[in-house]
Amino acid sequence: MSDAAHQINGHTDQEYWRPPTHATELQEIRPQTDLCSRCSSEFVVGSRFCHVCGAERDYQPEYTGNSLTRYLDFRVITNALGLTVGSLVAFIIGIACVLAAVITGMIYTASTVLDWQAVQIWRIEWLLAALVAFTAGILLKRTA
Repeated sequence: MSDAAHQINGHTDQEYWRPPTHATELQEIRPQTDLCSRCSSEFVVGSRFCHVCGAERDYQPEYTGNSLTRYLDFRVITNALGLTVGSLVAFIIGIACVLAAVITGMIYTASTVLDWQAVQIWRIEWLLAALVAFTAGILLKRTA
C-alpha cells in the first residue's frame, strides 16, 4: 500500500501524460495506434496535431467509408468544385428548385385554362427561386 502511495506522489521518473513504455515497445503491443514522432505520446483519434507537444501528425488516416459516402462528403465536393460552403448550399437549393419546377409540371394536369395558368405560375415561382439561389451561389463563390 505504501508503494502505491509512493508512486502517486510523483517519485517515479515517468511523467503522467507520457506512455509508460518506449515508442517501439508500444508499437509492438498496439500497432494500430499512432504515436507522435517528437514526444511519443498517442494522438487523439482524428486529431491533426499532438495534444502534448503540438507537433503535426506525419500523415492523415485514410478514409475508411465506402465509395458512395466518399463522393457525397461535403468537403470533397467543395474542394472538387472550388466552391465555398455557402455557394455549394445555394447551388444545391437551386438544383432542388429546378427539380421542383419539373416535377410540378409532371404531377399537376390542367383541365381548364385557369388550372393551366396556376400550374405555370407555380413553375415560374420555382424557377425564380432557382435563379435567386444560383445568383447567390455565384456571389458567394470564392475569387482567385
